[in-house]
Amino acid sequence: MGGYQAMRPLAHTRWPLQANEAAPDQAAAVGAEIRISGVSKSFGEHQILDHIDVTIPEGQFVAVVGRSGCGKSTLLRLLAGLETVTEGELLIDGEPIHGIQGSTTVMFQECRLIPWKTVIDNVGIGLQGDWKGRAEQALQQVGLDSRQNDWPSTLSGGQKQRVALARALVRKPRLLLLDEPLSALDALTKLEMQQLIASLWGTQRFTTLLVTHDVNEAVRLADRIVLIDQGQIALDVVNPCARPRQVTDQEFGALERRVLERIFKDSTAV
Repeated sequence: MGGYQAMRPLAHTRWPLQANEAAPDQAAAVGAEIRISGVSKSFGEHQILDHIDVTIPEGQFVAVVGRSGCGKSTLLRLLAGLETVTEGELLIDGEPIHGIQGSTTVMFQECRLIPWKTVIDNVGIGLQGDWKGRAEQALQQVGLDSRQNDWPSTLSGGQKQRVALARALVRKPRLLLLDEPLSALDALTKLEMQQLIASLWGTQRFTTLLVTHDVNEAVRLADRIVLIDQGQIALDVVNPCARPRQVTDQEFGALERRVLERIFKDSTAV
């Protein structure tokens, strides 16, 4: 039945991994390079993004923060191929985005599991050929291989999000887009999921873009933090904190304060 299930570490790995460390039995995967040049997005007369310029190197973990309605989720949807740009150019590995890309996967705030399919069948949705072995491996990576034949209704909220993460990872993405996937979780479960995401990124090194309202989460996970305010980039800063991240470190607190102060400064400006 549902309820808490302790997070199991990845086999033969330590958490958190150092920034340049790969699992001993797995070569580091190469993430996608993202180039966003002069991108604007409007819905009718309402402009959401206003000439955004961002370049994300292969394998970088970027967190995009900002107030509700600032345009951060719209940027993610553009990268996912779910929306098209109004103006500008958006490239993945030098190629323009035309619809959903096979090398890009998205994890949303809602787990979006199909209730009448088992856990492993949810992970394998859309896969072709002999996919069960791949799905089992993905579930093992998130510590849920023992629940593969269970129904989603028997899982806790955190477990459902781990299934959603496995569904994203099974396609071996070069770009992983995270649209506030942890915002509805309780504090302890959120910490466990943050640890899991950091560990998997450390071993697989897919490029990651996390959209979040939680500045603390952004500092915990990301190499770089981009603040969007009123559709424009207000701050783009590299995270100086060494991995593993410690919230008690002076640099951690200083960066968190810097980002929060800029958010509140922009919100009160006249």
